[in-house]
Amino acid sequence: MSDFEIYEGEKLENWLSTNSQWIFIDGEIKADYKFSNFIEAFGFLSKVAITVEKHNHHPRIENTYNRVTLSMHTHDAGNKITHKDIELAEAIDAL
Repeated sequence: MSDFEIYEGEKLENWLSTNSQWIFIDGEIKADYKFSNFIEAFGFLSKVAITVEKHNHHPRIENTYNRVTLSMHTHDAGNKITHKDIELAEAIDAL
């Protein structure tokens, strides 16, 4: 399977239906995570940092106190959602 296999239409909708943490908005997949405090959110971010380096794919990361928001698409595939995004999203969800 190619890292640049495009997920759109029914294929993306099917993935989203089984990965309810993620939504498709503004051309990206996006997930919000809420924790009980900043330390827990930062701990999660540390794990995310290690995971994204292993995958060599880097999402946009936003952190405000106890919330972490991750957004991604694949720049090298014309800013589409690809297998690379899906694989990273699933790895992050497994943390």
